[in-house]
Amino acid sequence: MRELVENDRIVGGITPEATDVTVEFYETFVSGAVLKTDAKTAEMAKLTENSYRDTNIAFANELSILCDKFEINPWELIDLANRHPRVNILKPGVGVGGHCIAVDPWFIVHKGGEDAKIIRTAREVNNYKTEWSIEKIKNAALSFEKENGRKAKVACMGLAFKPDIDDLRESPALFVTRRLKADGLDVLAVEPNIKTHSEFEIVKDADAIELADIIVYLVAHKEFKGIRIFGKKVIDFCGVTN
Repeated sequence: MRELVENDRIVGGITPEATDVTVEFYETFVSGAVLKTDAKTAEMAKLTENSYRDTNIAFANELSILCDKFEINPWELIDLANRHPRVNILKPGVGVGGHCIAVDPWFIVHKGGEDAKIIRTAREVNNYKTEWSIEKIKNAALSFEKENGRKAKVACMGLAFKPDIDDLRESPALFVTRRLKADGLDVLAVEPNIKTHSEFEIVKDADAIELADIIVYLVAHKEFKGIRIFGKKVIDFCGVTN
């Protein structure tokens, strides 16, 4: 609600008259700037904002994959690189979710075709990070089963598309959890911001940590930070344990 009032707004009508009427309406409750343009530019501005964010996240996600290959702590690396005054690398995760960032770039790619190279690649990198994460979890579960003679219980910590919300739209964490279950893994679904889910029994974080053999942090919810875990495999895709 605060952003609804305080954020600047871009308004582009199909006609100049439509733009003026809409600006007049927005100025009755928006304290930020209300900026006039045409409808096509206004729409492209919205898609550009989300594509820009998607591209920056893709850089962080690709960097985290490379760090895993090079046996480097990605969180330490990013913190060090960000000490440069003109560098601001975002935090990696298991992909990109939500109803905007994971969707809007495809509109540009669809209309832009072969000229939308970076935007398309960023989408592909972020989608690949989700698949890469699934394979990493499955490999850990397979290693556990070989060593212990039984299937591992895997706690999927977080289902929302970003920290400290209950929104599951286009969530890569939810996608990971669904895939693991579909592939036959014994999954414990943890999401402190919801009480029930149509597909999963929602398990409390403390119970999941006690029951699970492998703890997988998919979303950096505040409830997960500061928890100390001993004697169990921990896979942290979002920097909770850093």
